[in-house]
Amino acid sequence: MNAIVPVQIQMMTSLEIAELVEKRHGNVKRTIETLVKNHVIRQPQIEFSDKINNLGFSVKQEHYTFSGEQGKRDSIIVVAQLCPEFTARLVDRWQELEAQVAQPVFDISNPYHLLQAIETQAKQNIELTQKVEKLEPKAQALDTIAETVHTYCIRECAKTIGIKEKDLINLLLQKKWCYRDAEKKLQPHAQYVLNGVFTNKASPVIKNQNDGQERVFLHMRVTAFGLTRITGLVNKEKLK
Repeated sequence: MNAIVPVQIQMMTSLEIAELVEKRHGNVKRTIETLVKNHVIRQPQIEFSDKINNLGFSVKQEHYTFSGEQGKRDSIIVVAQLCPEFTARLVDRWQELEAQVAQPVFDISNPYHLLQAIETQAKQNIELTQKVEKLEPKAQALDTIAETVHTYCIRECAKTIGIKEKDLINLLLQKKWCYRDAEKKLQPHAQYVLNGVFTNKASPVIKNQNDGQERVFLHMRVTAFGLTRITGLVNKEKLK
């Protein structure tokens, strides 16, 4: 079985139009020539095909060929001039031609076409994998955000309480509720994690561009309960 190779440029001849509208080809040609003369349509391409005449001899037959969007428009005008009731039939025929181009048919028994189909699927799989790899860090970030919906950073706490962020940090460090690690990041003391004032949230995995090592950072967050405790601490210090 041979594969059906779709025509890349849709074409329709005056012979096909004559068959669709059930008219003699000569009448169709004269209508086309009149419309061209009156500058209603463009001059279509003239081509020749073989035809067996009444005497049984093969002769050349002249016909017009319509192609592309311009040809589609002009052929519809021709049919509307000849037989308006057949216009829908012509439009359907053009849609069939366009569908053949949009959906090429492969013959799976043909090794070349089978290889082409496998190659196309492989490319699609690679593209899908690349999209997943791009979306994965975003998904991890969204997970982290979801986990911290009901917790607060120090800046948010300070704003809620009505105190400068720097002053709040100094107070928490002074009272030893938290400390700074080797990278100067705030980390909670264990007892205040256990009693529910603070919680640690892990960041998405971050790869160091210099040494290639993967690292995860812990971010100190204040719980809703912790916010009430810290507010009480701040108010208590104000009374001193």
